[in-house]
Amino acid sequence: MTDAVGSIDMPDAQEQKPRKGGKRAKKGPLKRLALFYRQIIAELRKVVWPTRNQLTSYTIAVIIFVVVMIGLITLIDYGLSNAAKYVFG
Repeated sequence: MTDAVGSIDMPDAQEQKPRKGGKRAKKGPLKRLALFYRQIIAELRKVVWPTRNQLTSYTIAVIIFVVVMIGLITLIDYGLSNAAKYVFG
């Protein structure tokens, strides 16, 4: 027989033992630090590194973009400074 909350055979609230720190409490700080660095190395091995040609083309694209943005901001700054000189004399 079941009701709206659950069945009679399965109690709704089962008792669970509280955890006391798990595996982390058993390891010292140096072992945790070593584990951290091992995990960093493992993640870096998963990275797909660009080839030299890709790296060169990405670098050139970034440099061109930066130069264009510098030119745009220079023009805006020059125009605003001339407008301020015109308005304020």
